[in-house]
Parts: sequence; structure tokens; C-alpha cells
Amino acid sequence: MRKANDKSIKEALEQMLKVYKIKRRFDETAVVAHWPEIVGKAVANRTKELYINNKKLFIRIESSVIKNELILMRTQIIQKINEEAGDVLVEEIIFL
Repeated sequence: MRKANDKSIKEALEQMLKVYKIKRRFDETAVVAHWPEIVGKAVANRTKELYINNKKLFIRIESSVIKNELILMRTQIIQKINEEAGDVLVEEIIFL
């Protein structure tokens, strides 16, 4: 039987991440880890570098064709990342 002040593990972890101000970094790392699910394995396999800094997603792609496709899909990618995170993690995508 749960007491009134008991929390689920998920709630406790989320609270801990907020208290230690590492939730954003944790979410940013999750974006990198889930990149293949966000853009597909074919694109992820051609991604050479990927990181987030100051709400900007930096991507280095080896294929100019795929880079052009991602440029066209920029808005959808940002929207998908932010929806998954439940927060605004990315406002801009910069291609290196």
C-alpha cells in the first residue's frame, strides 16, 4: 500500500534530475542515443557527428544528398525531438 508521499521511481528520478539541474543534459543525451529512431537508420549511419549546445542541434553528415533532405525536413525534426522530450530542447539545426 502506497503512502501519500510515496513516489514512483520515474517521479523520483525526474525530481532528482530537476533538483541537480541535469534534466536538460539527460534529455539531450537521449536525443543522441535515439537519433536512429528519429531520422531512420540509413541517415543515422551517415551521421558523423551529433551534439546539442544552447538549444542548437549540430549535425555532420557525410552525404550531401542526405544533408539536403534533412535541410528540407529541419522543422519536422525539431518538432519531433521537442515533442518526445516534452520540452524545447532544440530550436535550430546547424549542419557542419
